[in-house]
Amino acid sequence: MAKGKKKKQNLAPRILNRRASRDYDLSGHLECGIVLQGSEVKSVRHSRVSIAEGYAAVNPHTMELWLHNVDIALYPQAGPLQHMPKNARKLLVHKAQVKKLFGATTSKGVTLVPTAMYFKDGRVKVEIAIAEGRKSYDKRDNIKKQEMEREAKRGMTRKVL
Repeated sequence: MAKGKKKKQNLAPRILNRRASRDYDLSGHLECGIVLQGSEVKSVRHSRVSIAEGYAAVNPHTMELWLHNVDIALYPQAGPLQHMPKNARKLLVHKAQVKKLFGATTSKGVTLVPTAMYFKDGRVKVEIAIAEGRKSYDKRDNIKKQEMEREAKRGMTRKVL
């Protein structure tokens, strides 16, 4: 019997946006590709990326999805062929999905936020989510609920003598 190809183990980093889940109510996650230069890919591989302030927006004229305000640090070994750190980058998504995202973000307080950046089969992928902003009292309620759950777990694990 012929042996199948072995899958490469993906040891590359997974860059997460932890602030997004705290500041927004997330729904509708979507994985999409991203157009990058070589020096940008090297920086992503070394985890020199900040996606906390980033957001995605649909260009209504061309119906393309763009990632804005994501800081990919300069790669020192690239020399004069450097990239712009906070440049807008095109996301690779089907037109039908772009139209769906455009319709979802037309209402007030809704935006597209990158939640993760990672490698999949040697290509950089960005996970974006439809995000609705939370109010400060919603954040406090969420923190209170998490603390109550944590306290209940602690109470269940304590030994009774």
